[in-house]
Parts: sequence; C-alpha cells; structure tokens
Amino acid sequence: MIINIPNNSDFSINNIPFGIFSTAERSKRVGVAIGDQILDLLEWSKAGFGEVESSYFDQVVLNPFIKLRKEITNQLRIDVQDWLKQDADKYNEYRSLFVSQMDATMHLPIHIGDYTDFYSSIEHATNVGKMFRDPENALLPNWRHLPVGYHGRASSIVVSGTPITRPSGQVLNSETKAPEYKATQKLDFELEMGFIVGKENTLGHPISVDEAEDYIFGMVLFNDWSARDIQKWEYVPLGPFLGKNFTSSMSPWVVTMEALEPFRIDAPKQEPQVLPYLDSDRSRNIDIKLKVELETPSGTNTTLSNSNFKYMYWDQAQQLAHHTVNGCNVRVGDLMASGTISGTTPESYGCMLEISWGGKKPIIISDGTTRSFIEDGDTVVMKGYCQKDGIRVGFGELSTLVRRSMD
Repeated sequence: MIINIPNNSDFSINNIPFGIFSTAERSKRVGVAIGDQILDLLEWSKAGFGEVESSYFDQVVLNPFIKLRKEITNQLRIDVQDWLKQDADKYNEYRSLFVSQMDATMHLPIHIGDYTDFYSSIEHATNVGKMFRDPENALLPNWRHLPVGYHGRASSIVVSGTPITRPSGQVLNSETKAPEYKATQKLDFELEMGFIVGKENTLGHPISVDEAEDYIFGMVLFNDWSARDIQKWEYVPLGPFLGKNFTSSMSPWVVTMEALEPFRIDAPKQEPQVLPYLDSDRSRNIDIKLKVELETPSGTNTTLSNSNFKYMYWDQAQQLAHHTVNGCNVRVGDLMASGTISGTTPESYGCMLEISWGGKKPIIISDGTTRSFIEDGDTVVMKGYCQKDGIRVGFGELSTLVRRSMD
C-alpha cells in the first residue's frame, strides 16, 4: 500500500468515499478519504492518473462528478484503489498528492436542490405513537402500506463541525394553555442516514423499485435536529415545519453504494403485503452500526445510543419508488433521509424523545448531571461503520455543537 492505513480506520481501501475539502494552500476541490489522509483528486488527475478530466475535480460540490453516472464514477473509484496498492516506497514520489485530514477543512459535499425526510423505522414510529396517540394502536393505518415522508428545507443543511443555534418559536405554555414565543426547551437530535440521488428521471416517469438503486450514488450520516415543543404545537394539521427546518447536519464524506454492497442483509418482513410498485425480492437493508455520543462542555463523554440501519422497515429503493410513483422528478444532489433509526431496546433508540420517553425519564450522563433533551454547550457526535470478514467501511463522524439562542 502506498500509504499506511491505521487499524480500524473507517476509510480503508475498501471504502474510497468522496468529499469536498480545502486547506490554506488549496481551494475547495474533490478528494477521497484514505486512512487519515485525503487524496487530492484534482492534483492526482493532473498528474496523469485516472480517465476523468481534471475539471470535474476542480469543483466546490460533487454534483458535476456524480452526473457522470455510475459506470464512470465507480470506475474512477476502482482506479484509485488500484493506484493506492503500489508499494510504500512510492509515497515520497507522490507525497504532494496527499493532505492530512487534520490539516483540511471539510465542506458540504453536494449542492442539495431538494430534501425529503422519511419516517421509516417501525420501532421509532411505534414509540412515538405510544407517547402521543394510542399505546394499543400506535401506528396510523397507512404506515405499513407506504413510506411516510415530508419535504424539508435544503437551505439549512450544514456539514459536520458547523455549530447550530438553539431555535426559538411558538410553544404552548402548559399553565396558561396559550402559546408564547421562546427558545425551545426540548432540542433533540435524530439519528438518521441519508442517500444522495445520482441520476435524474423525467417529470411524469416514476422510478421503479427494481431500478431505484441505480439512481442512488451514496450515503451519509444525517442528524435531523428537532425542536419538540415547537413541533408539538404546530404540527397538527400542518405536519413538520418550524420545529424541523431550522437546521439539519450531515457528514462530509459520501460513501458509495458499491462500497456498502458487501454488507447487505435481509430486510424485516413487511406485513401486510405491500402494493406491487413497492414489492421486490432483493435484500436492500444494510448492516451499518451506528452510535450517538454526547460531549458536555466539561469534556465528559456519554454514549446515548447504539443502533443499526438494518432495523429499517422501509428501504431506500422503496422510498425512492414511492417518492416518484406520482411522476415526481428527482435531480442529482437531492437528499433523502431515512427518518429516525431506532432499534428494539432503549439502548438503541435514535432520539432523546424516545431515550427520555418525552422527558419523563431523564438519563444520567457521565458527569453526574441529567439530560432529557440537548442543552446549550452540548456536542452531539454520530458515528457509523460496517464490518464483515475483516473489511471495514465507515462514515467518519458527524459532530455538532449547540449554541444558546440569540434571543
């Protein structure tokens, strides 16, 4: 190998995720993560490697590269893997093509034209239904028949490392039973995965469930921040609005579907039988181990959740097929998020709403204080990786500091 890759690195040679980086000396451009380094694809291409024109790497977003389609982008990934397999004594010759990740600034990797958030974990939907509706009939009648979703706000999606500000809005005063304007007291994370559209369909032409994955370029970690008290007051009959659109966070490295292919597993059985346009025999769930940690201002660290993407009831192909079944067109760079990913036990719940059961069961964190929701100065860190037969493919970290409200 041309460079040394640390043990248990998320960015093994089996991964090769794409992102946008810059340094003090290098403008924004396309790179791939390998170990603790970044291979500068602009300089790599200029040096005569690969078959893709260097201008596709001299970009501030991945969209132009993604538009080349999978037969080209995946071949580029294979070319990079083959090139990296050279002997280590070649490193000095090619040192200038690499940048330490510690010396780089990562940027939002794509221009997101549209963003859709789904609600596809049956465990999460059941828990929320128990809390807010009927413990005996937690799921609404349509939930097992279609992937529920809503259109979110693309402009407020930020990359890992970008602090967010506690939002303010209307909340219901529990004593006066009247609304008041104030900073949210129930700021919550949502552990999600997102997928990036890599191919466009024509308006009026649905994408079938069997061809859907050809339209998906890759995946990221995603945190769909929520203000639960604002959300609770406004969502009937509007649905998600100001309690959601103030910000969402995503990881900087896009892991391709080809890198995730070895980690496919059977999906949960869907009952009742779904309609034909959502039905497919292919196993599309992915075994992605997920963790959420809370870092306090004092520096203590507490694990809040250990979950897994394999729990999802509705898979990504079904989500995209349903999204377009009415003829809706999608565009390269569109982002689709999974919805909160929860497992079957409290340790695997994917948001504070579930972990603290709506604030009724505060949890004790490592510094001895308690949390029902996220407080000012807290940093939420999400991590995700796949591992099988000695192969590891990961997403790095999605880290977000919460600042106090400006009010």
